[in-house]
Amino acid sequence: MLAPRSSHLLKTLIERYIADGEPVGSRSLSRHSGLELSPATIRNVMADLEEMGFVASPHTSAGRVPTPKGYRLFVESLMVVKPLEQTDISRIEGSLAPDNPTQLVSAAANLMSQLTHFAGVVMTARRESALRHVEFLRLSDRRVLLILVTSDGDVQNRVLTTDRPYSQPQLVEAANVINQQFVGQTFAVIRERLAAELNRLRDDIGTLMAAAVDVGEGVNHEAVVLAGERNLLTADDFGSNMDRMRRLFEVFEQKTSLLHLLDVSQKAEGVQIYIGGESGLVPLDEMSVVAAPYEVNGRVVGTLGVIGPTRMAYERVIPIVDLTSRLLSSALAQQRADG
Repeated sequence: MLAPRSSHLLKTLIERYIADGEPVGSRSLSRHSGLELSPATIRNVMADLEEMGFVASPHTSAGRVPTPKGYRLFVESLMVVKPLEQTDISRIEGSLAPDNPTQLVSAAANLMSQLTHFAGVVMTARRESALRHVEFLRLSDRRVLLILVTSDGDVQNRVLTTDRPYSQPQLVEAANVINQQFVGQTFAVIRERLAAELNRLRDDIGTLMAAAVDVGEGVNHEAVVLAGERNLLTADDFGSNMDRMRRLFEVFEQKTSLLHLLDVSQKAEGVQIYIGGESGLVPLDEMSVVAAPYEVNGRVVGTLGVIGPTRMAYERVIPIVDLTSRLLSSALAQQRADG
């Protein structure tokens, strides 16, 4: 725990840096902190904060900037979240009203981007695929090619190594049984049925079916809707450094780390804040994500959030993300009830 004076100066430094984007010197801290301290005393406190890893000194400046560790302390214990202005609340309510159910997810992403001037992101609910067709081809005694077609038209090919040899007629028979009994059902439902029917199914069909379900469940789709990525081009923290920009847009193109981060957020309660590389989930030290899960009738179905520089006004972004998640949950529940 920091002493009250150190906490107050760190809070002031971070607020000034978020507002101005420039390293904060002792003279500025003396002017804005409201504390009657000499510049020498402030410099000593800053040196202590730097030694503890809360601030850093850029080589080109006598001032200091917050580190991810400093931002973390700020958002957890120093920051005062500002209530949203009524105009912002009305804008969110109007854009996510249940009587306008079309494009709700896109509207949420665009809304967060417009209100924060950063990137808005929404991970939609998993789209569960169903089985359309399965086929097994014998490659050798214990190697079988599985060909799986889902209801979305995805075709998956996997080479299975089996515990026992199969002839091609046995594989054709197994595929016929599976296609007759399970086509049109989701892989989660098939797995449940399979558990109940394993005793009735012959060993060879049950084993091959279990392998097909494993593959099928792996192709359920998660979609990420992004809006306002180009807002980050104008953010000094990214736009002034081409290498950072390249790495940032790799995140958007690949989406893998983004999906993982949003998936983790989906399992948490309320608004989560990921600052820089501290968690191993955010791939850039200069990037933060403020995210929250959204739900339908009590069941979490996705995550939404804002991606921006670590130098963002968290006290404003947090309530925007929180209200958007709650209103999107309400609108989706109403849409389902009306449907």
